[in-house]
Amino acid sequence: MSSEAMEVGADENVKTVQARFFTQLDEPYKVPSAPIALPSNLTRFGLSSVINNLLKHLDSDWEAEPFDFLVDGELIRMSLEEFLLAKGISAEKILDIEYIKAVAPRKQEEPSLHDDWVSAVDGSLPGLILTGSYDSFGRIWKGAGTCTHMLRGHTDALTSISVINTNENANCIRVATASRDRTLRLWEFDAEDSISHPATVTAYKVLRGHSAAVQCVSSQRTGDMVCSGSWDSTINLWQTSHSDVDGDLVSIKKRKKRGAVDETQSEGEAVSTLVGHTNCVSCVIWPKHDTIYSASWDHSIRIWDVETGKATWSLFSGKVLNHIDVGGESSALVAAGASDGTLRIWDPRRPGTLAPVYQFLSHTNWISACKWHNKSSLHLASSSYDGKVMIWDLRTAWPLSVIGSHDDKVLCVDWWKDDAIVSGGADSKMCIASGISVK
Repeated sequence: MSSEAMEVGADENVKTVQARFFTQLDEPYKVPSAPIALPSNLTRFGLSSVINNLLKHLDSDWEAEPFDFLVDGELIRMSLEEFLLAKGISAEKILDIEYIKAVAPRKQEEPSLHDDWVSAVDGSLPGLILTGSYDSFGRIWKGAGTCTHMLRGHTDALTSISVINTNENANCIRVATASRDRTLRLWEFDAEDSISHPATVTAYKVLRGHSAAVQCVSSQRTGDMVCSGSWDSTINLWQTSHSDVDGDLVSIKKRKKRGAVDETQSEGEAVSTLVGHTNCVSCVIWPKHDTIYSASWDHSIRIWDVETGKATWSLFSGKVLNHIDVGGESSALVAAGASDGTLRIWDPRRPGTLAPVYQFLSHTNWISACKWHNKSSLHLASSSYDGKVMIWDLRTAWPLSVIGSHDDKVLCVDWWKDDAIVSGGADSKMCIASGISVK
């Protein structure tokens, strides 16, 4: 088998490297552990061919698939010879190479068309995708092309959409939306409604209080509250209950539709307001009960104590920030997408330093969104005005995969069902790239 492997890129003028492959993948993916000689000019693509040849030797029905390779926990993104030289590893020693499934889409679904830009997406529910559009509607999708519900009520573009977390009936879904019409709306619908066309949903609550366009919304883990960021530079906190108990209820309306009462709709005021940013609050995240993270066009990231309303940590990046997400090791790393096309990651647990712990430079225009993978502390996705979605691994500075599904700026991105990425763009498309193996 070693001679078969050596055929890949073999050349009498090319040096060889003694290597031993190993993997944590299950049995069908395991190859013999005996050292073999590899041409030193092999890149990860040549190494992937070697692994597939070895697996084909063990199983004649084996179908080739792409792999990635690590040495001492770092992904190989150059030839073996270049890698050894860069890392100061002797070419005389046997090189232990771990192989994993390549993190790249195996399938591109047919795009789901909207009537205007797709500006917001939420993939946190395994059976549904939520989108918001500049046509003022929110939409609920059961996969590509199947729109089951339309959220109707906003009078301007939707900028953000978020599932309101709840431990109640799994089929009863609650959603929060933010809009350039200066309001937020809360919606509730039955995910199991059997319909042949999109059902129209009316908000059960309208939240008014921002004096400018609302840019973002995020739900508290319990689902009791949501927070929002606005172009008025403030962050507002709101209750999600149908009838508020703390005095923030303004009015209850009976909305009429075709002469009949449709449903009750209440209006709510903010429970509290967090003040400190000096420009648009572009993103809010509420990952813990008492902690909110925010990013702003004022170049800052802030961590807020919900009880006191005070910022406990602030970082000035020097760049306009469009989006942040919290994840990674111990769910403590803050990833931020900026106007210079750089994806930066900070660790707030490191006091006294403003330097990011990671920087990724492959995008060529504004980064519109970034999202950590829900079950991996190493992987995250980003979207950009350069028309690309990129998948990243903290173990290499290069993107694992570049997804070019869109024909224009990509405005939003999220993971869906752990093995797919959903994105929306200025081409009015919602795209799904699936079959992504993240371990």
